[in-house]
Amino acid sequence: MNLLLSGQHVDISPALREYVKTKLDRVIRHFDQIIDIAVVLGVEKPSEKEKRQRAEVNLRVKGHVFHLDHYAEDLYAAIDGLVDKLDRQVLKHKGKVQDHKNAPVKHVSVDIQDTPLPPH
Repeated sequence: MNLLLSGQHVDISPALREYVKTKLDRVIRHFDQIIDIAVVLGVEKPSEKEKRQRAEVNLRVKGHVFHLDHYAEDLYAAIDGLVDKLDRQVLKHKGKVQDHKNAPVKHVSVDIQDTPLPPH
């Protein structure tokens, strides 16, 4: 699993990098078939009084890509909210994948006596 962490208008400190890694460990623990994760942390400045912190993620698994984002006043709160959303989505996807694998094959009963055989 590859982790790409980048920042827009914000420097990624080693403490922030470690915080993101520890938070994403929860998601990885629930679903281990993750190909790669790209996290972008940034500061949105629509106006001076409303400085919002943004965290977004692109998580690739086999056959599916999750794209989520979360805004908050604090960057750490944005990361927490993002990981909570991501964890719910990944668990939902994992449930769908497991239910699909365990679904019984539907059998169709055909009366053989009434069915004509094809010519050779």
